Amino acid sequence: MLIKTYGSAVYGINAQTITIEVNISTGIKYFLVGLPDNAVKESQQRITSALSECGYKMPGKKIVINMAPADIRKEGSYFDLPLAIGILAASNQIEGEELENYLMMGELSLDGSLQPMNGALPMAIQARNEGFKGIILPKQNAQEAAIVNNLEVLGVEQINEVIDFFDKGIKPPPTVVNTRDEFMKNLNNFDIDIEDVKGQETAKRALEIAAAGGHNIILIGPPGVGKTMLAKRLPTILPPLSLNEALETTKIHSVSGKLGSQTSLLTSRPFRSPHHTISNVALVGGGSNPQPGEISLAHNGVLFLDELPEFQRQVLEVLRQPLEDRTVTISRAKISVDFPASFMLVASMNPSPSGNFYDATDANSDAEHVVRKYLSKISGPLLDRIDLHVEVNPVPFEDLANKKSGESSAQIRERVIKAREFQNERFVDFEGIHCNAQLPPKLIKKYCEVDEAGNQLIKTAMDKLGFSARSYARILKLSRTIADLEASKTIQPNHIAEAIQYRTLDREGWGM
Repeated sequence: MLIKTYGSAVYGINAQTITIEVNISTGIKYFLVGLPDNAVKESQQRITSALSECGYKMPGKKIVINMAPADIRKEGSYFDLPLAIGILAASNQIEGEELENYLMMGELSLDGSLQPMNGALPMAIQARNEGFKGIILPKQNAQEAAIVNNLEVLGVEQINEVIDFFDKGIKPPPTVVNTRDEFMKNLNNFDIDIEDVKGQETAKRALEIAAAGGHNIILIGPPGVGKTMLAKRLPTILPPLSLNEALETTKIHSVSGKLGSQTSLLTSRPFRSPHHTISNVALVGGGSNPQPGEISLAHNGVLFLDELPEFQRQVLEVLRQPLEDRTVTISRAKISVDFPASFMLVASMNPSPSGNFYDATDANSDAEHVVRKYLSKISGPLLDRIDLHVEVNPVPFEDLANKKSGESSAQIRERVIKAREFQNERFVDFEGIHCNAQLPPKLIKKYCEVDEAGNQLIKTAMDKLGFSARSYARILKLSRTIADLEASKTIQPNHIAEAIQYRTLDREGWGM
């Protein structure tokens, strides 16, 4: 007898429905075809034990199972459940009338219980898109899948519950999540606030500009001045995620297995801070079955690289293309997947190996050639993609002892949101452009016009400070963002003057 059940496989951050065809006929032996990997092939032993524990048995006949489409590799142990149910239905041990209406996935333990899995959200989205009535999956993943509307989500703990549903019509209670309520519940819930940072008004202002325009930023200063503390508070002043952004971000974390069992929807912008020993594959993604890397986990949020010169140069160089294209493509022999990677890069570094700014009059300072070698670890093309270079100096005792709090994250965020609203209106006709940092050269010319006084100011800066030509476009984009924060339609000389001070590393002889 031939029976079809339906599962799902995740490639990249999207799922594809897999049709599992089970045919039981006269003979012996078990055949599983359709490019299954070892984890799928080993399902026979898990299924046999699970069915035995539940009072059923593996048929002593010839079993042929095809996983279609047969030319796509199937990986993982999550196909146990649809394989087991297909075998039971094909051997007439249970009824199979409702099988075509439900997509099911889950790894079986030897006692018949279901283990949690990765990728439940993209599987649920695909099930709804293909018109399935519902999806059956481990109970630990039910909350995550239930944020998909117009889809019945049945979370189960044992295969017995699935058998009773198809054979006896005893339906497990559906999991229901109000997506909008879940989205709004923790939208502005932060444990930290930028008012915790004492002093550092220049750095705070730079972070506000970076958040308002989506600009990448690097903080340069000696140890203990608050670089990491500032970076961790950047998400608190960024605009809140939209519902579509939250769903996309949650999907990436679902595929990577980064969602907790009680988490159904990410409502805060991600903040990823990988260690400097990270490999390039872990950073951009990859593997035999390509998985998202740190840059994709930071999608719609912040990627923080602490002690930037300590990262391997090869690792840093792979950032160049994602920073430009805001997506990363991972290609393998038989598959190519795209992962979104639209993130804000925040980096920090010491100005020298000893951690202090170079001082020719200080005998304890690092030698000039040592400082130059240290700074040269960061390539020009990478720095070219970082818009703000900010020096962070030690905080005076008076500021540390001052009990008066500075501006809160909520106050700064209001200004950032207003600035982003101007940009959304400005770029409404341009797909893929949402903030000033994404402006291509053609649009810089159109939206970053400056008057004669502004041009003269930039020219003077380039002549006296030794700015390179690449700094010109960065200054214009920063000036546009500063103007947006002041609700100014035109770029004024004072906006340009402020933008110029955030190009520290472009200055000829900086750090010497």
